[in-house]
Amino acid sequence: MPEQHQETKFTKAEAGLITLFLLSILSFCIIGWQAPPHVPLLLSLFLLIIISSIKKVPWKTVEEGMIEGVRPGLTPIFIFILIGALISVWIASGTVPTMMAYGFSILSGKYFLAAVLLITAVVGTCTGSSLTTTATIGVAFMGMGTMIGINPAWIAGAIVSGAFFGDKMSPLSDTTNLAPTVARIDLFTHIRHMTWTTTPALLLSLLLFLFLGNGNAGAIPQEQIEGLHRALIEHAVVHPVALLPPLLIMVMAMRRISAIPTLMVGILSGIAVAFMLNHELKIGDMIGIIQNGFTSETGNKVIDSLLTRGGIQSMMFSVSLIFLSLSMGGLLYHLGIIYQLMDMIQRFIQTRGRLIASTALSAIGINLLLGEQYLSIILTGNAFVKQYKKLGLARKNLARTLEDAGTVVNPLIPWGVSGVFISGVLGVSVFEYAPFAFFCLLCPVITILFGFTGIGVPYETKKRS
Repeated sequence: MPEQHQETKFTKAEAGLITLFLLSILSFCIIGWQAPPHVPLLLSLFLLIIISSIKKVPWKTVEEGMIEGVRPGLTPIFIFILIGALISVWIASGTVPTMMAYGFSILSGKYFLAAVLLITAVVGTCTGSSLTTTATIGVAFMGMGTMIGINPAWIAGAIVSGAFFGDKMSPLSDTTNLAPTVARIDLFTHIRHMTWTTTPALLLSLLLFLFLGNGNAGAIPQEQIEGLHRALIEHAVVHPVALLPPLLIMVMAMRRISAIPTLMVGILSGIAVAFMLNHELKIGDMIGIIQNGFTSETGNKVIDSLLTRGGIQSMMFSVSLIFLSLSMGGLLYHLGIIYQLMDMIQRFIQTRGRLIASTALSAIGINLLLGEQYLSIILTGNAFVKQYKKLGLARKNLARTLEDAGTVVNPLIPWGVSGVFISGVLGVSVFEYAPFAFFCLLCPVITILFGFTGIGVPYETKKRS
């Protein structure tokens, strides 16, 4: 999306009223009536178009806004489609069942949630991708946790927390590179400075998941868990060779190879392993699996419900939602409404605490309005960078705040790119897992608290009296 926007025909008061009205539509429909976000977003888009017409905004401007809004989402949409295919292929090849089966031998119900948090944090840091982490090892953890009787919302919360810790702290992550670029600082200076807020958020999350795990221990008798484990080994493909595709993805991610070729290798290696381990599999069967997802027919209802998923078609709900969300966000941006809101916020910035709080709340607000974490970093960073210089605050504080309230908040937005993807892949709605995505909830709170207390908030020059 371009940095410049069309000269707005909306006053600040009008921009504020339009924003409140749009958020009210989304809130009433999604929270109050439990409606999927598609129709509320479509109605909000209609409303924006009607208001633009009343304000005599040329249709070309409106059309350009929607197109520019969707353009940044084309690559994520293609990645969504690839991940839909990847999940179905990895179930057919035995990759997901093998990870689940081996996991049963290592993890217990008591420490399961804490282990999920730590393992996804390590994998996320190695790959630099929260979405890849969620769609691969996250899917396996969802299956394992569900089979041993743990609340799916808790499992999804642990997966999201760990995956976004990795996305936030990995030098391979797009957002981890984007935030210091916007703030004009060094990448590793940014990563070191993030430990001030990230470390306590991770430790508090770990304690909370240990508490939840202890409260859930023994939900299902051990013999029943062992029975499910045996059924998984008997009815699904479980073989060490099936771990080759995720290993290849890890290697490619660590070599900083782009997501699309990395996922292609994951899919193609999964197809090869599927034919290697299942000699009855036919090419036509594999085409159907990639298109419509894998269908498990073991006769065990628990295993069948866990392994019947994936496919390109499974991503179409997410793709259509992202298309509508980004169209609305692009129009809000192109009409200048976003910049009017940002300008209003800047008037209240007079102290260190207010500046960091305003930065965080602006990043959260853009996530709510646009559903896009990259724009929450870019727009907020460009709007506030001069204010940090004016107050003498180190720019690394800006970069950290952009990540604390931009990157990790996106999975908590039902129509956000990450939220849509995660709910589709894990089968748990954003509203269900968001209260348990402790890391994502704690980061913005801690960064605002540190802003007002001055903890870990250095100045470029000697602190002013």
